[in-house]
Amino acid sequence: MTADVTEQADRLLAEALEAAGARDPREFYRTRLKELRSANPDGYAAAVAYYSDTLIPAVASGETDPIHAWTEYGRRLAVALAPGDTVRIDESGRSHAYEGPDAGGLILHMPSESGTKALVVGLPPTLSPAQRATYDVLVAGKQKLA
Repeated sequence: MTADVTEQADRLLAEALEAAGARDPREFYRTRLKELRSANPDGYAAAVAYYSDTLIPAVASGETDPIHAWTEYGRRLAVALAPGDTVRIDESGRSHAYEGPDAGGLILHMPSESGTKALVVGLPPTLSPAQRATYDVLVAGKQKLA
């Protein structure tokens, strides 16, 4: 992977994020990668290899939607960090099986281990009130008072 390929991938992602009004997910993913490095060294090595061998070349070539490719990468990181299920939370707050980034919504990875916070995989440009409440409880760990 060359610097030109990385720059092209970064440019295409920035353009796609701007066009969609979407948030840049890479900061979340950097945090996941740091956590993965200490918790699962083999998973970390696989994630780094996937990044350089698959993600960046695919995005730079234009063969895949940059936002979708990065969302799938975030999902890979979450699964490597904590086995479980990835779900999509729609605007009403209902949970749906994750079938890919095309459906949008708030995308969370729900670890199988009880008591573990959900991991953010994808955020819509704006969270609905129901998505915000879901985020607050499952990701931030805030408890709702009656």
